[in-house]
Amino acid sequence: MEKRFDVHTHFIPPEVMQWLREEQTHIPVHWDDAEKMLTINHQWGFRLKEEFIDLHAYLEAQRRADVFHSLLSPIPQLFLYNVEAAVTNELARLYNDALCRLASNHPDRLSALATVPLNHPEQAALELRRAMKNGLKGAIIGPSVEQKLLTDDSFIPFWEEADALDAILFIHPLLCDDPRLKGRRMTNLIGVPWETTVCAADLLLGGWLDRYPHVRILLAHGGGFLPYQIGRLQKGYDVWHPVASSLQAPPLDYLRRFWFDTVVWDHRVLQLLLDLVGQDRVLPGSDFPFDLSQWPPVQSSLEAVQAFLGLP
Repeated sequence: MEKRFDVHTHFIPPEVMQWLREEQTHIPVHWDDAEKMLTINHQWGFRLKEEFIDLHAYLEAQRRADVFHSLLSPIPQLFLYNVEAAVTNELARLYNDALCRLASNHPDRLSALATVPLNHPEQAALELRRAMKNGLKGAIIGPSVEQKLLTDDSFIPFWEEADALDAILFIHPLLCDDPRLKGRRMTNLIGVPWETTVCAADLLLGGWLDRYPHVRILLAHGGGFLPYQIGRLQKGYDVWHPVASSLQAPPLDYLRRFWFDTVVWDHRVLQLLLDLVGQDRVLPGSDFPFDLSQWPPVQSSLEAVQAFLGLP
C-alpha cells in the first residue's frame, strides 16, 4: 500500500489540557460539556473531539484512514498573541516539549511543529531554536500580530533565526475580525482564507522570499485566495513600476516558492493549484480533527512531502 501523509493536522497534548484547566487568570477558558465545545479567550469556539486530546483515538483515526505519517501542529486558538508575552511563552514551551515527546515516542507516525510567542519576536526566535534543537521541524504561526503583518521590522529577528535554521513556517490563519463578516460564519468560511491571502501577498510583494530563501513557507487551505488571483498580481507587476521595482522576479515565480496543502475540498480547485505551482509544491493535508477538515487527506506527490519533511 502506498504511504499516505498529512502535513496539516492538530493535536492538544494532556499537559496543555491540564494547563488550560489551571490557567484561568490570564486566559479565560469556557467548557461546554453538553455541546463538547471549548472556547479560549472568548474567541473561536470549536468542538473538542476525542481525536484532539486522546493520542490513541488520534492514531486510530490515522490508521483507519491509511495515513502513514502526520505533521502535528498546535491549534491556532492557542497562539495567544494577544496576552502577556510571558504567558504566551510559558504555554509555547509546555506545548512544544509535549509535542517533542510525542514525536520522539512515535517517530514513524508523527513529526511536529512548534508554537512560538510571536508577540515577542526575539523570544519567538529563541523558542524556535530550542524547539528545533529538540526535534521539531519548525513552527506554525499566525498571519499577523495586533494588525502587524509578518514583514513588519519587529519580526526580523524571528525571520533571521528561521532562515538560519532552514525552518518550516506553517502560516495558519486566525478568524478574520472584520465586523462585516460576523454573520453566517463568514469569519471562518471566507475570513480564514482571506487572512492567509493578505499575509502571503504581503510576503510575496515585500520580497520576503528573496530575503529569507531558506525558510520553507507552507500556506494553509491551498493558500487562501492568492493562487486564484495571481493573475491580478502579475498584471500589477506588468503595469506598475512600484510593484515591479521591489521584486526580482514575476509574482507567479514567487508563488511557486511557497508550499500549499490540499485542503480545498474541490478537485477542480486542487487541479488548478497543481497546474499553477507544480506537484512538488502541493502537500497532502486535512485540518483534522476540526469540523471543516478534508478527511482523509487528498494525497499529492510522495517525493515532495518526504523531501519537505526530511523523511526517508
